[in-house]
Amino acid sequence: MKFPDEFPPAERLPLTDRRHGHEIADPYRWLEDPLDPRTRDWLAAQDRLWRDSAASLPWRERFLARLTELMETGLVTPPVWRGARRFHLRQSPSQEHPVLCCDDRVVLDPMELDPSGLTTLDDWQPDLEGRRLAYQISRSGDEKACLYVRDLATGEVIDGPIGGCRYSAVAWLPGGESFYYVRFQQGVFLHTIGSADADEPVFTRGAISYGVQISPDGRWLTISAGTGSGNSLWLADLAGQDPAPRPVQESPNARTAGAVACDGRLYLVTDRDAPRRRLCVADPGSPAVWRELIPEDEEAVLGAFTLLDGDRLLVSRTRHAIGEIGVHDARTGERLGTVPLPGNGSIASLTSRPGGGPEAWFAYTDAVTPAEIWRYDARTDTTTRWSSPPGRVALPDVRSHHIEYASADGTPVRMVVVARPSQGGPRPAILSGYGGFGIPLMPGYAADSLAWVEAGGVLAIANLRGGGEEGEAWHRDGMLERKQNVFDDFVAAAEKLIADGWTTPGQLGIWGESNGGLLVGAALTQRPGLFAAVVCSAGLLDMARYHLSGLGPSWTGEYGDPADPEHLGWLLDYSPYHHVREGTDYPATLFTVAAADTRVDPMHARKMCAALQWASGGDRPVLLRYEPDVGHGARAVSRSVGLAADVLAFLAANLGFPDPA
Repeated sequence: MKFPDEFPPAERLPLTDRRHGHEIADPYRWLEDPLDPRTRDWLAAQDRLWRDSAASLPWRERFLARLTELMETGLVTPPVWRGARRFHLRQSPSQEHPVLCCDDRVVLDPMELDPSGLTTLDDWQPDLEGRRLAYQISRSGDEKACLYVRDLATGEVIDGPIGGCRYSAVAWLPGGESFYYVRFQQGVFLHTIGSADADEPVFTRGAISYGVQISPDGRWLTISAGTGSGNSLWLADLAGQDPAPRPVQESPNARTAGAVACDGRLYLVTDRDAPRRRLCVADPGSPAVWRELIPEDEEAVLGAFTLLDGDRLLVSRTRHAIGEIGVHDARTGERLGTVPLPGNGSIASLTSRPGGGPEAWFAYTDAVTPAEIWRYDARTDTTTRWSSPPGRVALPDVRSHHIEYASADGTPVRMVVVARPSQGGPRPAILSGYGGFGIPLMPGYAADSLAWVEAGGVLAIANLRGGGEEGEAWHRDGMLERKQNVFDDFVAAAEKLIADGWTTPGQLGIWGESNGGLLVGAALTQRPGLFAAVVCSAGLLDMARYHLSGLGPSWTGEYGDPADPEHLGWLLDYSPYHHVREGTDYPATLFTVAAADTRVDPMHARKMCAALQWASGGDRPVLLRYEPDVGHGARAVSRSVGLAADVLAFLAANLGFPDPA
């Protein structure tokens, strides 16, 4: 490995911002500009440093080979029914990207659109009859999707491109001649196939997030508009005399999702007055008058629902990050039973036919089970495996341990530890977490996790505040002025792993991505002596300026607005870039970034890397792994494998793994 005296030089400017009574040093602001010749030269030097260092990592080729094997499971998703047609994604072990199938016939293959593998299928939605397909693709990881329409009988592209559709929701009208769609942070628009006229907005409320959904009969359109903290919900009767949207809920502090089902009722999943969510119903003719159907569970977070024949309602929940599906009476809400599941893992993508029917499908996965599709039949109350991933691999013998520990303020937090049966003594360990945006970390198959554990390491996933594992109150207890709770939960997880003998500070590494990158950046600067190695992938690190690039402006509801004096104080209390201290013996650190990342600007990692290299008071490496032609989201399998192999090899080299020979 390379050592600090070989770090590329980076000029430190005497630049200080004075805002709201704070003096904010920013010596590496010049690294925010990727086109500045100084930035380009610095990046080129960092790339040479990384490549030279990576070439000497003893576990690199071993992990690359094993990850390639473990990724050969492939992929299959639950069916989406439109008319009599069935749509799903499928990926064989030899494919770089999933392909979209209709009744087992491939109708869209990203590699046919772009053999380089740099084009991704971001979203798709068949029309109500299953004859046409709206789909969104983006290139080189920028996630700036364009929307196209394809005739499924001929394969011909009959419309598009329509720009500005980043993961846009699409709601087709009956007949397949027009649809509603969302332009990113602009509003809801109506588009007619083949029309030369510009699409006119039909619903706008400013630069926020929007969603649309249409009922199976095409009559009722639901529109959501809001932020991660809360949303308003509207309902439009497209067959009525007045199709203007009417309010169902208007709240900045509650999140509600709604849809009119095949039985003609408006169903509402909401955290209003129920942090773990409840299910309500309403008459679409009076959408603001709700009746509670299924109350909040005190220990489980309600997720999705689907309606079956015979007034049967399936409701998925997560109970302390473990999935379950309840069977309820759709009229009374009474719980009638539980869908049999294959294990204690995660449930996703609960689907049924739009018109009802006795069957439902869902995805199931756990630490050693690649996502499988299971089918529930309400007529027999049985669950059977419907489809498995097309590839098969030999999997290691691992154990999952569910651990509860206390955070700094006494709050109980849960953590899952995955390891091979113990041979005695502490082992190299990776601790990971997320803790933001109400997103839960659920157990599931991950090739990088299995490769690490199989090689003799320990993997721990902490369910931190700020996430969604325990409902909206859990989320709100880790956002805005309470963000420090997330970092305290994470540090307490590390201390628990050490106290219980799983690992030691000299063998403990942490790894986080995106908001999880902020997490490990804060842990790195607050408790540098607790960890031996850190991997920060696409992380937010300069919290005084995060709102000026990428999707930062849309995240002020989660972190706070640096333009607000009070909020700026919260942010500066933990902003990793502003807490780097000269002469500190920081852990070995690897930043991984992608040039086309349009969510989290790579400038965060550039500035933080330069600061750590300048400040390092030890002899451990600080490295930057840079990819020029991918982004924050989906990528080709081979690129994912390469990144994971490099990260695991870096951690192995700095956490005391023995030579693989």
